[in-house]
Amino acid sequence: MPSIFMVKALQDLEDPAAHQQDKPAAYQKLLDHIINSNDDPSSLSDNFKVFIDSVLSDNLGIVAARPLLGAAVESIKTIPDLNTKIHAGTTALGSLESRVVSFEEQDAQLREMLADAYTLQEEYIEAAKVLQGIQLESSQRRVPDDHKVAVWIRICRLYLEEDDTMMAESYLNRAKNLRHKVTNPELTLGFQLSEARILDARRKFLEASQAYHSFSFSAILDEGERMRALSSAIICAVLAGAGPQRSRALAKLYKDERSPQVAEYGILEKVFLDRLISHDEVSRFSESLAPHQLAQTADGSTVLAKAVVEHNLLSVSKLYNNIGVTELANLLGLDATRAEGYAARMLEQDRIMGSIDQIDGMILFEGVEPSSERGGLSRRKDLAGTELRKWDSRVQGVAEEVERVASMIQLQHPVSEVVLLNRISTKPCIDHRVRTHGTLIGFSAFDPDQR
Repeated sequence: MPSIFMVKALQDLEDPAAHQQDKPAAYQKLLDHIINSNDDPSSLSDNFKVFIDSVLSDNLGIVAARPLLGAAVESIKTIPDLNTKIHAGTTALGSLESRVVSFEEQDAQLREMLADAYTLQEEYIEAAKVLQGIQLESSQRRVPDDHKVAVWIRICRLYLEEDDTMMAESYLNRAKNLRHKVTNPELTLGFQLSEARILDARRKFLEASQAYHSFSFSAILDEGERMRALSSAIICAVLAGAGPQRSRALAKLYKDERSPQVAEYGILEKVFLDRLISHDEVSRFSESLAPHQLAQTADGSTVLAKAVVEHNLLSVSKLYNNIGVTELANLLGLDATRAEGYAARMLEQDRIMGSIDQIDGMILFEGVEPSSERGGLSRRKDLAGTELRKWDSRVQGVAEEVERVASMIQLQHPVSEVVLLNRISTKPCIDHRVRTHGTLIGFSAFDPDQR
């Protein structure tokens, strides 16, 4: 309960005979006494309550009451003990509730202070609920768009700390409507990170990987934050379902010059190069995953186990032309029925090309890269086109090697243009114009009869 001194002092201030002009200064002096007193925590909260109740009474006008309430909020912020601060702030918030329309600014300050205290105690849901009570759409005060987005993103991130993606996404969608009006780059980064985390939590790993990777290039972040975002991008790419889109995402991450610096580079390299991943490697990789990334799917397997099985199956399709269902099951670490089920599903989704011969218990793979744009083309035609592309690629590779060797020779044994022109001019020719570096300075067309 409040101290006797506080009760007596407030009664004197509420006396109609007291001078109205002296009341604000007297209230401020009383507020300083509350902060400097050595009352126990419960009395401190009660003293703040009776003080705020007195300020909100008809004893003072709204104009005089607003700065006093603001000063009271600042005083509550200085309380060192978190539990006492939360109790005093909650009590003050209850007193303000009936007149919040007239004191929206002070109510918002009080709620933000309480949210900070709850966050320090890792009570994220309570912090989010307190912030939800802030009046951002009001006719009594003008709230800048940047401040609205900041509050919504903070609520979103608080819900994400408790893996409540539904509530987090609802507030992220509110911020999305004003994103084009935001001028603060830090808010934009906060939005991108929240969006990536929601996609990650909803197991949309491919989109999450792209969002994390884009986030990792921000110059505003320090080096540690950028590398953590890159690690998250690699983890999400590995967990994504095997297919052409995932292969493109893996290629982009593998070619990132920063990737060798993160711990996940080893498994990224194996996945990108279509190498089989062993059980021990999966166990080590799982130690760096978040709880939602280890959650079980509908078939009883984890997200990681499913991603590894699909990757190994894709690797097998590139290593073998055909394989028995039993042998495939041994490679994947599954029973024959589940191994055939995984193969059938990936064949149906065109993530691997081939067919299943259930009579002979064989899976036949075709040497065609899976594509989401196959349309009605036959697989035989695709196979012929693939072989032609391979031949073209080999020819191109030989030509590039010849050009590289020629460039190396020229670097080791450079010949100046003057020497080259002198050599050309000593031979019989019809015309002495040569085009060098795109400029016409002479060209030597030798007379075929003089060769």
